[in-house]
Amino acid sequence: MSAIEPMSPAAALRIVEEGPGVLPELDAIPIRFRVASILDVRLEDGGLDGIRLVETAVAEPYDKDYDVDAGGGPSSWAARFDVSRWGVIGACDGAARIGALVIACATPGLDMLDGRADLAVIWDLRVLPEWRGRGVGTLLFRRAEDWMRARGMRQLKVETQNVNVPACRFYARMGCTLGGLDRFAYPGLPDETQLLWYRTLA
Repeated sequence: MSAIEPMSPAAALRIVEEGPGVLPELDAIPIRFRVASILDVRLEDGGLDGIRLVETAVAEPYDKDYDVDAGGGPSSWAARFDVSRWGVIGACDGAARIGALVIACATPGLDMLDGRADLAVIWDLRVLPEWRGRGVGTLLFRRAEDWMRARGMRQLKVETQNVNVPACRFYARMGCTLGGLDRFAYPGLPDETQLLWYRTLA
């Protein structure tokens, strides 16, 4: 546990490494966000001449909540996965947790890990709405990179959707590159496209 420079005179922000035991507490941090634009997937010549992602405003902005769509938030994960080797990086303002990043690794049967022992997945990143846009996500991401390297991970992976433009732009700023796109990944959400981002940690 180490302190960092506060983000404002009133803030005593700390980035701390925590264990999977705190996952139920993360339910208190909403992951809901407003969808005002999407990355429209445009195929050139059916995809033979390339794929373009074009940011396009939606006709009627709406709220998106991954916890609801997935049938449960962080408190439900231990019942679905072996989270014993997962990592949690927390952001705290004094004693209050204002954000967290969850890392999944070394989890048999977790498809996102592609059967690799040297790959870690950023499973979840959430920040209290009033703290968004103030650099908390960047601090969590960089500490997560250190956590992964310390455990021998060579690459990180993270899943976003084309409806979450801020997340896509965030991971691009963090040095991730788009490594996969699946327009048919979500049968129940046919208007959403899965985007897979990667970053080499070596």
